[in-house]
Amino acid sequence: MSATLPAGPPAALPLSPGEEAVMRALGRLMLVMPRVLDADLQDEQRMSLSEYSVLRHLSEAEHGLMRMSELAAACDMSLSGMTRLAGKLESQGDLRRIRCERDARGLNAVLTDSGLARLRRAWPTHLASVRRHIVDHLEGLDLDRLAAVLEAMAGGGGQPCQSAAHDVPQR
Repeated sequence: MSATLPAGPPAALPLSPGEEAVMRALGRLMLVMPRVLDADLQDEQRMSLSEYSVLRHLSEAEHGLMRMSELAAACDMSLSGMTRLAGKLESQGDLRRIRCERDARGLNAVLTDSGLARLRRAWPTHLASVRRHIVDHLEGLDLDRLAAVLEAMAGGGGQPCQSAAHDVPQR
């Protein structure tokens, strides 16, 4: 008599107690950490973590400029959510939205001097929050290895967003 394999995917192995503990702790961390970082920024700077993220990504982009779709992806937001947030930041003078010269349908977000100044004011608050809620708990760990593992778990990083030089506005 020949043995046949069952149809369908192989049965998943149950998690060990240690694996289960890590999975549950990571799940909780993914929910709690953005909230506590946001609360610190809100309390001390009247700025949301999403606003901080937008300004930070723009500050790190070449010429302080990113396509709205790239910025939304970098901030893990929908394009409509980014449009609303960019509108708020634009009304506060922190960024400008300009047409993309390569593609008239697209818009670029451009960091203003005011937005960069606001980011610089918020940076010490965010840094203290990150240290208190994250870094201070990692003593003794190989941080380079931890960063590599977390990045691999997140699906790896993409290339930094780059915009063409002809899209760079004059300040």
